[in-house]
Amino acid sequence: MVSVIPMKDKKLLEVKLGELPSWILMWDFSPSGITRTFQRGYYQYCNKYINMRKGSISRITMVLGCYMLFSYCLSYKELKHEWLHKYH
Repeated sequence: MVSVIPMKDKKLLEVKLGELPSWILMWDFSPSGITRTFQRGYYQYCNKYINMRKGSISRITMVLGCYMLFSYCLSYKELKHEWLHKYH
């Protein structure tokens, strides 16, 4: 038996290629709709990775990843200078 899911409730991976334009046009592009979308994404992220009941290595991995990215951005000028003169 095939379950019928309304177009508005489908996720991106459940939408067929022919239905994609009509699915995108159902979104709310008003400022309040965009704000709600970002809030929903933020809360989903927090509930999945930050506010979890059982601790896991994902928190530590995310902190280390952010630290590595931040330190790379801070030292980019020196690294770029080193790359240009490394093989000359």
